[in-house]
Amino acid sequence: MLADRDYDADWSRAASEQRGITPCIPSKTNPKTPIPHDTDLYRQRHKVENMFGKLKDWRRIHTRDDRCAHTAVWL
Repeated sequence: MLADRDYDADWSRAASEQRGITPCIPSKTNPKTPIPHDTDLYRQRHKVENMFGKLKDWRRIHTRDDRCAHTAVWL
């Protein structure tokens, strides 16, 4: 399971390990004992997340939401 630092909680890790899922969640910035994770796998996840962000940015050009002034909501 790949997840952000937001999901770095003991209950989240325990629930995934109970189901036989190996979590790949980086520790928060201030843990007493950092929990190791696969950094290469997490980097790949970050690249995929960035790609989806770029696709969402280009959606308005594809659907031509910014084509005409009368389609702008803020006018």
